[in-house]
Amino acid sequence: MYRCFNSRVRPVFENQCRWITSKARAEIASGPCLEDFISSEGYKGKLKREVGDDERLRLPPWLKTSIPKGATYSELKRQLRELNLHTVCEEARCPNIGECWGGGEHKTATATIMLLGDTCTRGCRFCSVKTSRSPPKPDPNEPANTASSIARWGLTYVVLTSVDRDDLPDGGSAHFAETVSRIKELNKDILVECLVPDFRGDLAAVRTIVNSGLDVYAHNIETVESLTPFVRDRRAAYRQSLHVLKEAKSLKTDLITKSSVMLGLGETDAQVLKTMEDLREAGVDCLTLGQYMQPTKRHIKVVEYVTPEKFKHWEDVGKSAGFLYVASGPLVRSSYKAGEYFIANILKKKRAST
Repeated sequence: MYRCFNSRVRPVFENQCRWITSKARAEIASGPCLEDFISSEGYKGKLKREVGDDERLRLPPWLKTSIPKGATYSELKRQLRELNLHTVCEEARCPNIGECWGGGEHKTATATIMLLGDTCTRGCRFCSVKTSRSPPKPDPNEPANTASSIARWGLTYVVLTSVDRDDLPDGGSAHFAETVSRIKELNKDILVECLVPDFRGDLAAVRTIVNSGLDVYAHNIETVESLTPFVRDRRAAYRQSLHVLKEAKSLKTDLITKSSVMLGLGETDAQVLKTMEDLREAGVDCLTLGQYMQPTKRHIKVVEYVTPEKFKHWEDVGKSAGFLYVASGPLVRSSYKAGEYFIANILKKKRAST
């Protein structure tokens, strides 16, 4: 019985295997070669999803990064663990973590410290940070631990950011201010950038940050106005973000202000240009533009992978619009090492002229 069944099935199975093998060979032959993965020139892959297309786009070669490694990277990671400090580099799965933690071309390690814990009260569709309506209470020792770590690392420029803490009356602004104050007490020459939430539009919280002694006030508008309701949490609003940025600048006119925009979410060129104009009108000095990358399958999908050439175009447009500094590229993020390096130079020149 078994032999009879096997003699009937085996020829069919072998024919199917031959068909699958020949199909696989054809797909491999027509698929990407080595050059497709090491160069962006001549890339023929699909870069944009059409309306109704639910397929995930394949990552283009210019977005492939190396695995983080190196002595400086390992040491920085060890110290962060010992002091129970969190970084947005890890929580948001930043593709530049190897470059920033390892030192990069400027040979200075940089980490963006995330204050107020690792759990956010909001649920933006682009962000992979953990969310909860009632996150753990902030660590009262965090400002002191953060300041001592930064002093020990010998950094010249540091970025402090946080999750949204809508559960706290002041949104965590006093916690930010204490951290800045302690850093400056240990080394007044360290340049401090605070990449802060919108504090629900609370201008008293904005004033607390501005008066903390920081050097750069940053808040990310994230995307164009029409996409904001679909990309960001419902408590975040495009005009609210512009309002807090404008207020920060009006409170201290010589304060450097900064914002960031993600591309690839379905925005049009006209919308990107309008966003740039709105940010300049709000007095924003520095702008970063980078590619949105879907962190997990649960998050909003990439609509388009913007080419390096298009990012260069937006860099030129931004400079023409009057921004002091524009960092625009597929792997650029709001807390980007190269951007910090050039902003530090702007601040040093300002200090020298006063």
